[in-house]
Amino acid sequence: MQSSAIFPLFYLPPVGYFSGLKDFDYQFFLEKEEHFPKQTYRNRTRIYSPNGHLDLIIPVIRGANVHTKVKDVKISNDFNWQRLHWKSFESCYRNAAYFEFYEDEFSHFYHTRFEYLFDFNLQLLEWLFKQLKKEAVFNFTEEYIKEVEPALDFRSKLNFKNPIDESDFKPYFQVFDDREGFKPNLSIVDLLFNQGPQTKSYL
Repeated sequence: MQSSAIFPLFYLPPVGYFSGLKDFDYQFFLEKEEHFPKQTYRNRTRIYSPNGHLDLIIPVIRGANVHTKVKDVKISNDFNWQRLHWKSFESCYRNAAYFEFYEDEFSHFYHTRFEYLFDFNLQLLEWLFKQLKKEAVFNFTEEYIKEVEPALDFRSKLNFKNPIDESDFKPYFQVFDDREGFKPNLSIVDLLFNQGPQTKSYL
């Protein structure tokens, strides 16, 4: 039985992910041995565009009917998805108060080729912890543990398809909130680009 919280490794996780980590004082395990599930935040992030929600998806290589461990999932670089994502961040957050403050370091991830999804997500998470002024000491699962105490198992809880309780998220200024109002639980970079160093206090 796993005695520590297990979190999946997401692509630029939503704000609620970091709230969950904080509840465990940032002491947790990242799931490395699970089979890669489709349509989750593991290769998707959600930001605020002029037209509302915008999902950015990293294309991955998956053999038909093959169960691939998440640590072994390769990114498909058949088309320039990094350029698409970067242009989306620029168009959505160029006018955010702190985008330029983070731009140089953040852009590195979209101008460097990565082979494995897990490695890409991990380096992004390390960078995010740095911006939050948190020491990044990550522990990883060494085998897949099916039976985990529900209160400690976040592998299927944090799902973009699940309805959220908006009252759990205190509103903050967003670039396009004059169009569609506050949108809670977007990618942590939405909070970071809009609130900058205050992100840590918000969490």
